[in-house]
Amino acid sequence: MLLTILFVPVTPQIALAATEQDSNETNIKFNIKDDLVIENGVIKNKPFAFIKEDYKPVKTNRDIEIEKIIEKYHERHESARLPEGQFIINASAYTAAADECGKSDGITASGLMVKENETIACPPQFPFGTKLQIDGMGTYMCQDRGGAIKANHIDIYVETKKEAFSFGRRNLLAQVVE
Repeated sequence: MLLTILFVPVTPQIALAATEQDSNETNIKFNIKDDLVIENGVIKNKPFAFIKEDYKPVKTNRDIEIEKIIEKYHERHESARLPEGQFIINASAYTAAADECGKSDGITASGLMVKENETIACPPQFPFGTKLQIDGMGTYMCQDRGGAIKANHIDIYVETKKEAFSFGRRNLLAQVVE
């Protein structure tokens, strides 16, 4: 009987300890094709060999909105005479403040919400959805217009007035990208 009294309280602890064992093992299931070449642990001839062929990335709401804008202005893109190669833009920065835009809801002329490091206001010859690679800044998309945005002037959206004032006005190299 004494053995039973000692054994019963310890049994749950043994079972719990067995389930909480730490393991460094990871179970990964691979489907390797015959023509796969691996040298020193590096896949040589198939950079995405482990991605299923029917894989489709999940689209965010923003991606879906942008696709709708691009689709809506597709015909303008087809007939637009966009510059080829690099060209100089006269860039400044703007915010979504009412004193700059006449409203403060952040909705651009294309219908999209402004987004830092993405939204630019372009002259009318650039259809909404046109992407510009701006040297030293990244890739931006034409999503907005403005009364002072003409010729080679581009306005880059930033969050704060401080950022806009510190940006100033700059001549930068840009290029239309797909």
